Amino acid sequence: MATTVTTSTDGKTWGGGNHPMGISYGKMMMWFFIVSDALTFSGFLAAYGFSRFKFIETWPLADEVFTHFPFMHGVSAPMYYVALMTFILIFSSVTMVLAVDAGHQMKKNKVVIYMFLTIIGGLIFVGSQAWEWKNFIKGEYGAIETKGGSILQFVKVDKSNPHGYARVALADFAADIPSERTQDTKSTGVWFFGEGSLPTFSVEEIQEGLKAHPDVLVRTEVIDPIKKQKVVLSREESLHRMETAHYVVEGANLMRNEYGSKLFADFFFFITGFHGFHVFSGVLINILIFFNVLLGTYERRGSYEMVEKVGLYWHFVDLVWVFVFTFFYLV
Repeated sequence: MATTVTTSTDGKTWGGGNHPMGISYGKMMMWFFIVSDALTFSGFLAAYGFSRFKFIETWPLADEVFTHFPFMHGVSAPMYYVALMTFILIFSSVTMVLAVDAGHQMKKNKVVIYMFLTIIGGLIFVGSQAWEWKNFIKGEYGAIETKGGSILQFVKVDKSNPHGYARVALADFAADIPSERTQDTKSTGVWFFGEGSLPTFSVEEIQEGLKAHPDVLVRTEVIDPIKKQKVVLSREESLHRMETAHYVVEGANLMRNEYGSKLFADFFFFITGFHGFHVFSGVLINILIFFNVLLGTYERRGSYEMVEKVGLYWHFVDLVWVFVFTFFYLV
């Protein structure tokens, strides 16, 4: 009995006959991965959108949270650095396009240059994201969590500010009350409740400091739907609300954050962290492909298809960030 072997026009054996959709097996598998990963990110962003609109009245304002810029400590630059990060990542996608085009033309030196620029752009983005995480975790002003779980921030009247108020850090008004505080840990017998590092100030120091500074007011996490600003309480209301103070919050973690809704920090760490992992993985893959280009691996194969495949992944990562940037930071 005769055996028939189907061979494609380029001489490579393909058990299924013609190449499906006119592309190679490797590129098709990359597209399968991209589609499945896109569904994963879609689920994350959908969950974020649902949670945000469910707690829309207490959701933090992004342009009040991401106000830092390197080497400009104390200067409010809302969203500037995030916008710069986005530009760098998109520019790295442009250099990747140029690398793929140079590969089609079998121009090794140009592929090397554009791949190198793509790697540099990816490294800058990952480093910037790490820097952003550091500032987000550390915080800047601090806040109070009430017994009901609400977040209270502090402001004072500032006519030079467009909103009429300026944020006040806890260190600017907290009283100095000598006291000995014990951290709840297993070693102290509180095995069922472990604390992180103790906050810089105690609740009592914040309460007494607020009483001693009549110009300081409490700002709630609730957003006024008309003014699009967080509600600032009167002096009497501020003092009354501080009676419910329960915990001093500095920065952000998975349990609580000084910016507002607890879910905000959870989604921030998870979504941006998951995307950052993709970018970091892409950088490592790009470095591997870069060295293969230098060694002439693809020149000998007569095809730079591997550059094109990793380029598809890189474009996908950039596109996902555009959606993350839009829905998480802008909307």
